[in-house]
Amino acid sequence: MGAQLRVYRRRMRSVKATKKITKAMELISASRILKAQQRVAQSSPYATELTRAVSAVATFSSTSHPLTTASVNVKRAAVLIITADRGMAGAYSNAAIKEGDLLIAGLKARGVEVAAYLVGRKSVNYYRFRDRAIANSWTGFSDNPQYANAVEVSESLINAFTSDSTSEILGVDELHIVYTEFKSMITQTPVAAQVLPLEVDASERPEGLLPMYEFEPNAGEVLDALLPRYVQARVFNAMLQSAASEHAARRRAMKSATDNADELIKSLTRLANAARQAEITQEISEIVGGADALASASAGSE
Repeated sequence: MGAQLRVYRRRMRSVKATKKITKAMELISASRILKAQQRVAQSSPYATELTRAVSAVATFSSTSHPLTTASVNVKRAAVLIITADRGMAGAYSNAAIKEGDLLIAGLKARGVEVAAYLVGRKSVNYYRFRDRAIANSWTGFSDNPQYANAVEVSESLINAFTSDSTSEILGVDELHIVYTEFKSMITQTPVAAQVLPLEVDASERPEGLLPMYEFEPNAGEVLDALLPRYVQARVFNAMLQSAASEHAARRRAMKSATDNADELIKSLTRLANAARQAEITQEISEIVGGADALASASAGSE
């Protein structure tokens, strides 16, 4: 019985050590969520207004530009999937990958070839394990992305979108992005959005007489200037949304792990107490039995 008690105590020490780690990770994620939320709140208005500006050019001008004109025959599309570099965040990365798989399946059903662009080690490892083709990948900054990282990713996507048939880079006709939208500390939703060509929502267009816009030097050059900034803003905002979602998911997962560790410690404590009491009872029984045996032996000798 003593050996069983040692096993329980060893397991309790192991669970307590694990609990310290999960509790520390929970506190770290909780401290980083606020900063991530602030960055999302700061970048969202810029990305929204820039999208509106591009939409205004597309809506109120007759210029045909690749940024706003959908290709008649879409042959190839780029899909950017943003996941985490590290695990212990519940189903955060798997949900984004699954949303990407659904998007890719829909594109392939239309006869469109897909080029996968990946951010985060989780998506990279997922694709490599399944021997899937990767057009480009970036890792090491999923939980704290900087604007320079968004610029690097955007340049690769823009080069693919603007390249022609004579370029060494395989061109794409559409650009989609899959990320996790941060709605609250509890709710984070994977989202698939088309970035290029820009889809102008008809419900957002004003009714009645349309205002007259003048573009200097012309609408085409304005769109050429807005293209990299628009993509960079959308990609950076998606990275920040995903980073905030990652911290929230990791905090929730680590809190659940800490609570489970507490329950396991309580269960092991009860088992250890039961084993210790059974050991004490057995020792008492052995002492009493030995005393009875000595007493019987002494009575027989008399």
